Order: sequence, then structure tokens, then C-alpha cells
Amino acid sequence: MKPAKFKYLYPSTIEETLECAFDHGEDVRFLAGGQSLVPMMNFRVATPEVLVDLNGIRELQKILIDDTGNIHIGAMTRTRTLETDNSIGTANPLLAEATKHIAHVQIRNRGTIGGSLAHADPAAELPGIILACDAEIYLQSPTRSRSVAAKDFFQGVFVTDIAQKELLIKVVIPAWPVERFWAFLEVARREGDFALVGVASWFDVDKSGRISDARVVAIGVSDRPVRLKGAEAQLSDQLPNSETFERASKAANSGITPTHDIHASAEYRREVSEVLVRRTLNEAWKRG
Repeated sequence: MKPAKFKYLYPSTIEETLECAFDHGEDVRFLAGGQSLVPMMNFRVATPEVLVDLNGIRELQKILIDDTGNIHIGAMTRTRTLETDNSIGTANPLLAEATKHIAHVQIRNRGTIGGSLAHADPAAELPGIILACDAEIYLQSPTRSRSVAAKDFFQGVFVTDIAQKELLIKVVIPAWPVERFWAFLEVARREGDFALVGVASWFDVDKSGRISDARVVAIGVSDRPVRLKGAEAQLSDQLPNSETFERASKAANSGITPTHDIHASAEYRREVSEVLVRRTLNEAWKRG
């Protein structure tokens, strides 16, 4: 299959990009890495009249770690850069580690963080990590700029809070404490496939040796990445040990209804979620 006819634009600045969106009506799509959009266009699942290529906008390719340790990641940052950039690995090792699980190197060389978040596949790794890290997503339109918390950004399968003619500019991830315990694991049918289930976990320990804060996030189990708040509640103010982690894993599926499809049943995803929560928590503690 080949895509339907479309007009191709190649702006060099954010302002020019937003002008393109404003001038060409509602049927405009932004092209980032093209790893999802181009196949959709080839199968004519997506048939935009205007395709605005973002690959010439250097402003969207920047990475900055500010004085407070917050990471500012431009929307056109390649997934491979997140994996290999030493500054990212130091500032947020969970992000760097999870990125290794995304598809294959060829895909990571082209795919971008902004494209993945805007596409919002519920089994994709980056949306889950962004949620686990309490990140903010920055959006800009011809008339306004705004930020959206990751917990409010993902709204369903391939659905986000991005409004018509808005462009995802960057992601800001809060500073990551050096002493934080973290891990990411996923189960897929084969290496490089989308995760059937994936879990990202992290927790902080206070001076008394108890867990002071924690996040447990799953991908592949719902129509969007989800915090497993039942598991998080079981970790709060507890000693980090195998008994605590076992209780957290048993509570992982409370409040969520795993999805089912041709690859895995809801029951299977429920069981795997529990196992991965336990394993990530134990691995996080051992890593420390």
C-alpha cells in the first residue's frame, strides 16, 4: 500500500511549524520519527491532507539538565539518544534502562520521545516511564503554551490531551535522587515486540529505613499506562524487604481491569503484572 496524496511541508522553526498548522485547516499531521505514522499512512489508516515534517527543527532536538537536576528533553530527541547519552543515564537511569526495551536499534535510531508520547500506544515503554517519573509535557499552539502532567496527558488508546493544532514541544522530568531504588521489566512475545505487560518501579527510603515515596506503573494492561496504586499503598512507610514487596505485588491489580487480545488474556496479564511488580521491587532493592 502507498499513502494517499498529501502536501508536504518542512519548516525549520517552531513558529513556522505552528503557522503551517494554523494555515492549513484541521487535517494536518506532524511527522516525527515516522515509525507509527508512516505505516498508518501506507495502510491509509491515517490520510492527512498536510504532513508537517519536524525533523528540521533544531529547537526540538535539545536536551538540557538544569541547575536543579530537572531534565528538559526536546520532543524530537531520538530514542537511541535517551539510551546512549551518558548525561541521561546519570540523571535518570530508569529512563535510559527502559529505552533499551523499545523495539530494535533501527527503530530507536528514528523514533522520538515526542512521537511516542503523542501516539500513546498503551503498550509503549516511554509513556509508562514518563508517568512513573511524574513528568510534565509542554504543548504549544499558535495562540497559547501550556503544560500537562503525565497523569492527565494519556486519555485512552492513542488518545492524549493534545488539542487540535497543538505541538508537543518538550518533556520535563523532575530531578532524580541518586539514592533512589528503581527497576524496569517487561514480558513480550519476543525481543523487540510491544510489551504484553511491563512494570516500572521506584522507591525512596528515609533515614529511618522505611519507604517514604514510591511509584509502580504498568504498561500493556489498560488503555493507557497506569499507576498501580494498590501496590504503592502497600509500600508506604514500610521496610523494604521481600515480605513488603510480596504484599505490594498481591495488591497490584486492585482497581484495574487488564485488557485481553489475541496475544494474551486478561487473566494472564493480571498474573504477569503481579509477578513483575514483585520482581522489579526486589531488583530495585538489590540494585541499591
